[in-house]
Amino acid sequence: MPTQYPIAGGCDCGFIRYQLQCQPLVVHCCHCTWCQRETGSAFALNAMIESDQVELLSGEPMIVDTPSASGQGQQIARCPKCQVALWSHYAGSGPLTTFVRVGTLDTPQQLPPDVHIFTSTKQPWVLLPESVPTFAEYYDRQQVWRDDSLKRAEILRPKIKAYRQSLNNA
Repeated sequence: MPTQYPIAGGCDCGFIRYQLQCQPLVVHCCHCTWCQRETGSAFALNAMIESDQVELLSGEPMIVDTPSASGQGQQIARCPKCQVALWSHYAGSGPLTTFVRVGTLDTPQQLPPDVHIFTSTKQPWVLLPESVPTFAEYYDRQQVWRDDSLKRAEILRPKIKAYRQSLNNA
């Protein structure tokens, strides 16, 4: 059965509640060592979505600047009360895209991974399904993303370009 949107999520204590208004662009299961360290787990499962499609229903997250493998860092939105990481904004697209931690959704089973990335550093005991694309490092989105996601990304492209240019001018 297809997922019906919006779908809701939040932190452990319930202070932060949010909802995704539409299907994410893509759901990454990242096995890089940075994600393993950051989550304290074998991987991070992130639903990439346009930030204007994430509606904050209650609470206000605190933003924590965190290092990343790219050297450009990321901003992690955490609940100020229970400290649960809800989503991130990465340097490449800044505040225009949100990487929602799928595990913070009320029904995380609705968003399984579309792709496994950085599998060159995955834990050897993690078994990956043959039905989901895997990449030793990153990938070409034309190979993985749905057509509607590629079209949405094209709409985002000039906004991301303007965002990056504003950083260069600052």
